[in-house]
Amino acid sequence: MSTKEWLEQLEKQKEKIACPVDLNAYFESSEIAGRKLEVMDIGACDLPSGKILVCDPFTSFIKEFSSFSLLTVPSGTYHAEVCVVKPEEIYECARYAAVRLRFSDNRPMYFYQALTEEVLEQATTFFGFGVECGMACILDKKVHLAYCNWLEKWEKEHPNANKAEDYFAPLLKESYKMFPKFQRDFGDWLNWKIPDTDYHIPIFTSGFGDGYYPVYWGFDKNGEICQLVIHFIDIVQIFGEDDEKE
Repeated sequence: MSTKEWLEQLEKQKEKIACPVDLNAYFESSEIAGRKLEVMDIGACDLPSGKILVCDPFTSFIKEFSSFSLLTVPSGTYHAEVCVVKPEEIYECARYAAVRLRFSDNRPMYFYQALTEEVLEQATTFFGFGVECGMACILDKKVHLAYCNWLEKWEKEHPNANKAEDYFAPLLKESYKMFPKFQRDFGDWLNWKIPDTDYHIPIFTSGFGDGYYPVYWGFDKNGEICQLVIHFIDIVQIFGEDDEKE
């Protein structure tokens, strides 16, 4: 399927794959449903090819993993920003409601799910990427291959080790020590540079943990992609329930 054909399919399916909430509010408002919000920059995300992958960083790394390759963004380095729902009680932790990359300063006028080619024709109102280890990441297709090559080498050198527990867990704890704001002591985010490369991958906790989460392209008034947003938590649905019942 060509990009033109894919966009024609998108036009036919757009009502089903439009975002049901206002994602702009997540990054522009200081409060939603009575919960205070803050936007946190967690560092660089390198996109040398402009072809983007979103996945669980510890369970989804195979070389054949599909990207959103038919819609690409300008290659470059962008910063990952997290919409944080601030904790209200001493026992409560911060929750990451959404994570975005901005490719321009233009404001999105509408959001549609970012789907791979094989998924678009069977798209419904929701199609998510799977999370099994409570974490997610954004990376470029070229960076993904570099990660796979590094992982293959690391696993050969550490045949009895677990990458999540033995390699990444200490790095996440160190991230907490360096940047404790809105993190738990075992680490809720990490800006990881693949060893022996210049590629950075932002890794972050996924809302309430394991599950399926949608990813959206944000399109500006000219129909150009200006953002990519992962939507973890429907703030109104989750935190506004008590108010609605009253």
